[in-house]
Parts: sequence; structure tokens; C-alpha cells
Amino acid sequence: MGILSRASYIIRSKVNAVLNRSEDPAETLDYSYEQMRNELQDVKQGIADLTTQKKRLEIQKRRLEENVEKHNDQARQAVKQDREDLARQALEKKKQKMTQIEELDSQISHLESQQDQLVDQKDELQRQIEQFRTKKETMKARHEAAKASKRVNEAMTGAGDEMEDVNRAIERAEERTEDMEARAQAMDELREDGVLEDQLSDKSSLEQELEDIQQEGAVDAELDTLKQEMGKADEVASETESVDAEPSDVETELEQELAEDTADDVETPDVDESEVESELEELKDDEQA
Repeated sequence: MGILSRASYIIRSKVNAVLNRSEDPAETLDYSYEQMRNELQDVKQGIADLTTQKKRLEIQKRRLEENVEKHNDQARQAVKQDREDLARQALEKKKQKMTQIEELDSQISHLESQQDQLVDQKDELQRQIEQFRTKKETMKARHEAAKASKRVNEAMTGAGDEMEDVNRAIERAEERTEDMEARAQAMDELREDGVLEDQLSDKSSLEQELEDIQQEGAVDAELDTLKQEMGKADEVASETESVDAEPSDVETELEQELAEDTADDVETPDVDESEVESELEELKDDEQA
């Protein structure tokens, strides 16, 4: 196979593939049905033309038969008048007309045979067209049902082009949402760890840290006050009651509650509030300087 032959073969195959993809079976069936109806109409037109031609020959045959009778009468009259020459001429014309009539009979018989054949072909073609019409409608219904089933299956499985675009959009939205959630969580962790400062607060990180220490110192001071008060209460109770070897139920319960309340707290050393305030003032003076 030469280069041109291969190129021609490839081009034909490509064109055929494009035509197959763009072909609509329903439109193709309707077109084929119309073509068959056109052929049937052509056959009917041919039968009509053939019948017309046969009628013309039959008319011509009748005219020749009339001439034969006419020439026959002319021959009789010539014989009565002892004009054999005229009678011979009339008989010769009669003979010519008889020959033409025989030829017309042959042509008419041939046309009748063709007409019968065309009528049979027309009937067969019409029967095939009716069968094709029934089959065409059945195939179109099956094709539409198959298309509907295909669309439903593609929609349910997400295998169609449109559903594939939808699935991709959902995937992109999920990825962006996950990125935003991860970023938000990371920002929360950094803010809790103190890496990022609160932009809404006018306090510096140092001031915030000192404030936290001051709050922790206040809690420790209040705790010491409670301990002292509880110690005085214990002394009064020891003077009025006998000393038991084991602690009472109230003391045990109170110790458990205090242990639970202070389990999650981080112990911090006592901080003098005056010292913290003085250090804070010095830091503010340094920043202003």
C-alpha cells in the first residue's frame, strides 16, 4: 500500500468515525423511510407512464383496424366496378395495416408484461415499506428508551460528562473547605500558644504576660488567705473536740474537692504586686523613651 493509499484510507477512517459519532439513529431511520417512499413513488410514476404508452398503442391499433375495414370495403367496391387495379391497391394497404396491427399487438403485449411486473414490484416494495415503518418506529422507541436509561445510569453513577463536572466541582469545594479549616485550626493553635498577638487588643505581649502573672499571684494570695482561715478554724476545732487518728469525712471530702480544683492549675511562685507594678512602670517608661 502506497503513501497516498494509506493517507486516503486514514482520512476515510477518520471521516467515518466522525460521521458515526454525529449520526442520530432516529434521523437515519426517518431518512431511509423517506427514501423508500420516494422509490415507491417513482415506481408508481413508471407504471403510470407505461400504462399511458400502452393506451396510446391501443388507440393506434384501433385506428389501424378501422383503416383495415375501410380498405376492405374499398376493395369490394373496386371489384364490383371491375377495377382490379384499385382493388389490389386497397388490399395492399389493408395488408400493410394488418402488419402494423400485428407489431402493435406485440408491443402492447410486451408493455402489459412490464406493467404486470412493475405492479408486482410496487406491491412488494409497498409491503417492505410498511414493514420497515413498523420496524423503524420500534427501533426509535428502543433507541429513546436506551438513551433515557443511559442518562439515568450516568446520573446515578456520576459517569456522565455533566455529572463528572459536578463531581469535580464538589471535590474542589471540599479541598478548599479542608484547607480553610486547617488554616483556621492552625491560627487558633498559634494564637493560643501566644505566637500571634491579638490585633484587637492594645496590650503588648509583655503586658499581657505580666497581667497573666499578676492574676496568678492574686489567685495564690487568695489561696493562702483561705489556708490561714482554715488553719485557724482547725485550731479552734482541735481545742473543743478530741483528736482522732483518722481525718473526718468532711475534711476528706474537702481535700478531694481542693485536689480536683487545683489538679489542672500550674503552680506559680508568690509574686509581690508592688514589685510587678514597679517593673511594669519601668517597662512603659523604657518604651516611651
